[in-house]
Amino acid sequence: MSLCGQKINLRALEPEDLDFLYQIENNEAFWEVSHTQTPFSKYILKQYLENTHLDIFEAKQLRLLIEEKSTKKQIGMIDLFDFNPSHKRAGIGILIHPDFQQNGFATEALSLLINYSFSILDLHQLFANITSDNSKSISLFTKHNFKKVGIKKDWILSEGKFKDEILFQLIKD
Repeated sequence: MSLCGQKINLRALEPEDLDFLYQIENNEAFWEVSHTQTPFSKYILKQYLENTHLDIFEAKQLRLLIEEKSTKKQIGMIDLFDFNPSHKRAGIGILIHPDFQQNGFATEALSLLINYSFSILDLHQLFANITSDNSKSISLFTKHNFKKVGIKKDWILSEGKFKDEILFQLIKD
């Protein structure tokens, strides 16, 4: 299967993921990368989970749960967003819960999703938007051959200060 790796599986969100999703979406430390400004209720997240059955071609996005293979523990999420089938491109974002970082899970998840995007979805390119101070994400994406193609100056307002956002792009060979 294209979404199964050595240490992790990428899988669709299930109703039993509600508590994990609630914890992640309401963690203010992640709001900058998710462009969130207010907390989500369990009611809203439950409605979201009820609609995750929509196909990527219909929803224009795909959110997958990153699950540790051996324990079936939820460790993060990886998304395709701004999916544009006409131009064969999508944005990609990844979040690993802090308790599970530095274990190679993000590297494996990104590899799996890149392969899935190019071989199954037949995309031509993926892009990522990363703030200039997010060295872990910059390292992760450049390790997967994403190239820096531009800088959006003063793009993200965070804690009263503007940050640049770097646009990275990976074009299928």
